[in-house]
Amino acid sequence: QVQLVESGGGLVQAGGSLRLSCAASGSIFSSDVMGWYRQAPGKQRDLVAIISSGRSTNYADSVKGRFTISRDNAKNTVYLQMNSLKPEDTAIYYCYRRNGYRDEYWGQGTQVTVSS
Repeated sequence: QVQLVESGGGLVQAGGSLRLSCAASGSIFSSDVMGWYRQAPGKQRDLVAIISSGRSTNYADSVKGRFTISRDNAKNTVYLQMNSLKPEDTAIYYCYRRNGYRDEYWGQGTQVTVSS
């Protein structure tokens, strides 16, 4: 099993920054794909950013140029640096991890609220 624990959410004014962290434990591999999704009230869960074991990244168009995903395999942690935050970034942010067997794991979610 894999456990993912997020931290770093909170309330911030528009234009501000937050950094999310997600620490993994359990049956994890450095080859795992890691990422972040978000879900706003009444909407589906959408991809925010994803990073491969080779550190290739992919971002949702809405966050390109503002958010940066990174990973530290030694700490089994993935980060999401969020800058120039907008009210429409308000959502619950979920950490995601997928291994080579296509097993998928989710964190419990952390709330990000951006006030205008």
